[in-house]
Amino acid sequence: MVSRAAALALVALTAAGEPAAPMVKRIAADEARQGVASDGVHVYAIDNNRIAKYRIADGQRLAGWEGPRALFPHINSCTVVSRELVCAASNHSDVPQTSSIEFFDLRSLKHIRSHSFGITEGSLTVLDQHQGAWWAVFAHYDARGGEPGKDNRYSQLVRLDQAFRPLQRWVFPPDVLALMKPHSASGASWSADGRLAVSGHDRAEIYLLRLPSAGSVLELDATVPVSTEGQAIDWDPRHPGHIWSISRKERVMVKTDFGAALNRK
Repeated sequence: MVSRAAALALVALTAAGEPAAPMVKRIAADEARQGVASDGVHVYAIDNNRIAKYRIADGQRLAGWEGPRALFPHINSCTVVSRELVCAASNHSDVPQTSSIEFFDLRSLKHIRSHSFGITEGSLTVLDQHQGAWWAVFAHYDARGGEPGKDNRYSQLVRLDQAFRPLQRWVFPPDVLALMKPHSASGASWSADGRLAVSGHDRAEIYLLRLPSAGSVLELDATVPVSTEGQAIDWDPRHPGHIWSISRKERVMVKTDFGAALNRK
């Protein structure tokens, strides 16, 4: 059931004059503070050191995990790969920035292993699989959590092999970086048509980006207003064109119909 406030958000116009893409599902989750992932039957609410599993059909909480904050200071986003929930983690907002990938059993949410990057090229905020490769966002920030001498322009999308070794890198378009300031990309997920949906930290919009035909700067294809404010996102694998995001203010996971936006090419 969509609340009256949420229903009003559906018809509210953004500053650009476009209506927000329509919501089709809301699931309350106290853990919905950093992001959400989906396997099509369940959604996984992500907090810094907490993850919870909810059934989409009725919103029932099925499992939960909480780890020591000293070991898991900032899990930012996750993606479902086979029988595992694979999560991007970092020491944000400490510096120097360190990052790791944390793996969880999809059924029980038990933590099963870790891959450490150590000190690398930023703070790992995103990890996704697409076309046989891993794709990561290593973020830099203008303010809290940033490293001296670097701002969000140093954020990169990195294609990795199956052993998590970097293969290629791209930077974000200047106009998208300006909108995400003083933060960077908090979420990203590849769509079925080969576009990367990217969310910032607090703006109610998602950017559809493409790899460039030449050069190192990603291309902005569309900016889509949504009813939720930033954080990590994930496409629903069972419903093409539907994307999950969160409102950390309301502590809810939201499924949005992106069909019309995807058709505007």
